[in-house]
Amino acid sequence: MKHHSPVPVSPADEFDPNTGSIIERVLFNNRLIVIIVCALLTALLGWQATKLTINASFEKTLPTNQEYIQNYLKYESELTGLGNALRIAVVSPKGNIYDADYLELLRQLSDEVFLLPGVDRVQMKSLWTPSTRWIGVTEEGLDGGPVIPEDYDGSAESLQQLKANVARSGQIGQLIAADEESTIIYMPLLSQDAEGDALDYAKYSDALEDLRAKYQAKGLDIHITGFTKVMGDLIEGVQAVLWFFALAVVIATIMVYWYTRCVRSTLLVVFASILAVVWQLGILPTLGYVLDPYSILVPFLVFAIGMSHGAQKMNGIMQDVGRGFDKLVAARFTFRRLFLAGLTALLADAVGFAVLLVIDIKVIQELAIAASIGVAVLIFTNLILLPIMLSYVGVGKKAAQRSVINDINDDNGKKVPALWVFLDKFTQRKWATWALIGGFILAIGALALSTQLKIGDLDQGAPELRQDSRYNQDVAFMNQHYGASSDVMAIMVKTPKNECSQYDTLNKVDALEWQLRQLPGVETTNSLALLSRRVLSGLNEGNPKWYEFLPNQSMLNYITAGAPRGLYNNSCDLLTVYVYLQDHKADTLTNIVNHVENFAKDNDTDDVQFLLAAGSAGIQAATNISVKAAWYQMLFLVYGAVALLSLITFRSFKAVIVAILPLMLTSIMVEALMVQLGMGVKVATLPVIALGVGIGIDYALYILSITLVGLRDGTSLSKSYLRALNFTGKVVMLTGVTLSVGVITWVASPIKFQADMGLLLAFMFIWNMLGALILLPALAHFLLKPKYAGSEESKDEPAA
Repeated sequence: MKHHSPVPVSPADEFDPNTGSIIERVLFNNRLIVIIVCALLTALLGWQATKLTINASFEKTLPTNQEYIQNYLKYESELTGLGNALRIAVVSPKGNIYDADYLELLRQLSDEVFLLPGVDRVQMKSLWTPSTRWIGVTEEGLDGGPVIPEDYDGSAESLQQLKANVARSGQIGQLIAADEESTIIYMPLLSQDAEGDALDYAKYSDALEDLRAKYQAKGLDIHITGFTKVMGDLIEGVQAVLWFFALAVVIATIMVYWYTRCVRSTLLVVFASILAVVWQLGILPTLGYVLDPYSILVPFLVFAIGMSHGAQKMNGIMQDVGRGFDKLVAARFTFRRLFLAGLTALLADAVGFAVLLVIDIKVIQELAIAASIGVAVLIFTNLILLPIMLSYVGVGKKAAQRSVINDINDDNGKKVPALWVFLDKFTQRKWATWALIGGFILAIGALALSTQLKIGDLDQGAPELRQDSRYNQDVAFMNQHYGASSDVMAIMVKTPKNECSQYDTLNKVDALEWQLRQLPGVETTNSLALLSRRVLSGLNEGNPKWYEFLPNQSMLNYITAGAPRGLYNNSCDLLTVYVYLQDHKADTLTNIVNHVENFAKDNDTDDVQFLLAAGSAGIQAATNISVKAAWYQMLFLVYGAVALLSLITFRSFKAVIVAILPLMLTSIMVEALMVQLGMGVKVATLPVIALGVGIGIDYALYILSITLVGLRDGTSLSKSYLRALNFTGKVVMLTGVTLSVGVITWVASPIKFQADMGLLLAFMFIWNMLGALILLPALAHFLLKPKYAGSEESKDEPAA
């Protein structure tokens, strides 16, 4: 595309409507048709947006192609309860579970939970389910039965018998608290209810809260943990997100009006940006998508990007009107000058989102699709529709005159604003050198700090929620009162059919368990091998000398026959080793995974393999591995795509370097900031860097595109940069500050991952803006020069 001067020739020249590119002629010579088409699309997509739902899915958070997850999915039907499950802790008001009134209320609650939709009733466990059993040695030999006696009647004798059964059940620390003041109702969930519909996590969370309120009113204290509850609480927090979105709209409107002092143009920019959000939200249900808690922030990002590009178009039209052009001509000139830069910037934004598709986690892929749709919509609403609407409505006369008061021309003799004078210093060798040295020092320091960045969660509980949230308080209760926390990693041991109880296999399992229990972060373990030790000791009057693993195959077969099916499957070709953890922090999971991998390498045979991983902690470990693999791949792709788009736009490798290096500094500094704030790289934070790079390139594109026009016309770097500052730089500063102020308000959100994203995005918006205003001209001083050397060359600039 031919480059045009940033300032039109003369308002007195007669404008020919048949000039400009074919795109410009088609759009502006048919303005009314474009507006009518957009109005019809808005009505249709606005109606479709009312069908959009907010939900979550456990399966969508799984990296399905990761080795561990494939192992889990392969044996999922035989590992029921090791995926999406809820745990409800029911606390006795009298400080002891051996109370008839408490047990009756527990029975009622257990029955109500049993009837909830989507519960895997076969695998559900509580004190009242028949699958909760005890085993022990009596005068008649090895005996066992349900923990709740069959003849239980609430009498003192029955309660005493229950207490004895609990002691022999092995459930203390798992279903029964160590202090015996509460018990757990364990609820494995299916992905669908009886009608085949996906579980509605918001409704499920509400149902659980209704049960909590009902039974707490009867004196019980209820604590609930599990993925479904986390998602339900996040969806509940969407109302807060909507308030923050509204606040961002108000802040953006005020800031743009403060800059323009023009009501109609400000409202049009805000209208076009909100219109893009409406179109995006309408397209999603049309394509069969829903919003989930992780992508709920995407509409704001679309609005923010729209405000950035819309303000640039409005500013260009306002300046041309201030120079005396008709509003239609001004709109066409602005479209002509900025459409390519805007299109490239939006494509870069879209690429920044689209590269997230390489991450093998469906929830992130859907976020990428939703965001890419939103950015694509902005091409129509903010690059095309907004200039056309402004060509009808125009801008305020006083606002237009005010916008050109500081025009930078060769002969206007006007005083250059002090801020412009300061920023222009970075086009000179001395200031450019110091700016680049400062940037280099920042990069080295941030790079050293970023090496400490962890993959995964760094806190206990649900890091998406505040530490003082009800959910995380419930997690803290579970961890304090139960030896077996909700963070469970299950190791699958594959054996030949009917040979899961072989001594050699169980001996290896026993050795692995002992090793794992020595690792920091491991509370306890459970397996068929451990059961064999316990039973052998029990058969010998509980003598600890018999707490041994003996090479007696007949005894092992006898114990296996009566063992719970959770320890092995029906065909006896799969053993499960349960590892109960204190937390799911990144270091804890990494240590265990590395140990099991090494153990498997040394002990796997053709017939027996130790496979990772199931359980909540196993799935989290697999997710961390996928995120780590995608982290640098994602950065490479997003920078490669942005560099390619910049090259197509600028047609200069040096210009690409000038545009990209400030972005790279910001990316490194964000990683260092994450270390300082105690954030890990995880599903919630992984998209931020890609989003920041995609949005940040906008600033460089708008400033550098105007600067290059001047340089190619032979104008000095100083004057080319000053013109870019006056034409697009003011709006770069406006949008950088506006977007930062808009997202920094998120730190007050009850949803912690929204607060984290707000901090990171605000940091990236500010630093990308500063990079475009300071590092870009400094790099341009050393890498770019006017096409034609002339008298305009500054003595401080290198010879052309």
